Amino acid sequence: MITMLVPRLPILGAVAAALLASACAPSLGPPPPGPASRPPPPSGGSANFSAHDFAWSQKSGGNIIAGRVAYRQGATRYTCAGSAVVLTPETPWSSRRMAALYGSTQSAALPADEVRARTPSAPAGDAGPFVKRTTCDDADQFAFGGLPDGAWYAITVVKPAGGSGGTVALMKRVVVRGGRTTSVVL
Repeated sequence: MITMLVPRLPILGAVAAALLASACAPSLGPPPPGPASRPPPPSGGSANFSAHDFAWSQKSGGNIIAGRVAYRQGATRYTCAGSAVVLTPETPWSSRRMAALYGSTQSAALPADEVRARTPSAPAGDAGPFVKRTTCDDADQFAFGGLPDGAWYAITVVKPAGGSGGTVALMKRVVVRGGRTTSVVL
């Protein structure tokens, strides 16, 4: 029984830290309508960046994303330990950007150099002020707390645990709602 609890301790610590951080966050009013009440990103039309589209993501909420990396290529295990993990709010612009960079708006695992090479073809704009950031721990886990209802793109770069081989960019769309903890595996 004790051995089953030990692997969970790092993620429980990350979730507890995220809960504490969200408890200290100022209340900015009720969260915006969830993705079900917002129209999906259009498949055509303008791909222009609009800060207004990101406004919902700046509100405080009760949702937590508790993530971990479990990516493998054959027998090779990959790690995100010490790497940045970013959380980008879903908007029509960011959906188009994910499609251009990763070839998907749901999930992807591509060589990081390939994603970087696609950057010039992605819609221009600076989502930096709206992106949330954290660092992946030594157990390949990460957490984001205080999130409003909505859809987000979790992104990180992983490297082979043994040190030899190229880096891989991982992306996954995550929907949070109702003040819950949502687990995500990249």
